Amino acid sequence: MPTDLMRAGAPPSTRPSSARNFNIVAIAATAALVALQLVGLAILERSHAHAMQTMSPHEAAVCLDGGGADVAQIPTD
Repeated sequence: MPTDLMRAGAPPSTRPSSARNFNIVAIAATAALVALQLVGLAILERSHAHAMQTMSPHEAAVCLDGGGADVAQIPTD
């Protein structure tokens, strides 16, 4: 029967390929790294907001001015 020959020659579709496994691992690793970066940014933002709340208004104004030390200019040719 021709249908039996076609079925015998077809590769089994139940076995996942290594390329598919690699794609799944790459997607999972990317998602984990993005989540970790978002958590880190949230922690950084929270710590910065906490630091700004603990400063007095005078200290905050000094930090925002940014006109601190003089920098010597290097002459260029």
